[in-house]
Amino acid sequence: VKLVESGGGSVHSGGSLRLSCAASGYSHPNYCMSWFRQAPGKEREGVATINSDGSIDYADSVKGRFTISQDRAKNILYLQMNNLIPEDTAVYYCSVVEGGYYPSCQDGLDYWGEGTLVTISS
Repeated sequence: VKLVESGGGSVHSGGSLRLSCAASGYSHPNYCMSWFRQAPGKEREGVATINSDGSIDYADSVKGRFTISQDRAKNILYLQMNNLIPEDTAVYYCSVVEGGYYPSCQDGLDYWGEGTLVTISS
């Protein structure tokens, strides 16, 4: 499985960015796709997930501002980020989990991209 993120950059507070993740090599019919982030000095945290049944979960900190979506035909995962704030500054990672329990993919096999840096200035 290969995951390649793009779209990171530097913007001012209130700005927007759209992250993309080109995914390839996964074939399990039960899979989940997620965005995580890791801010300097902090642990990696989940941002948004598309579960294998199509349901979507967001971290409370991004609800109403971020939107996760997927182009299944192109195998691309997106994260539209609006109303960005300095606390959103982090390296953003794309993840695919194959298998595991349906529909959350818990205990499945996870894969990660290299990450893309998002910097928000006040």
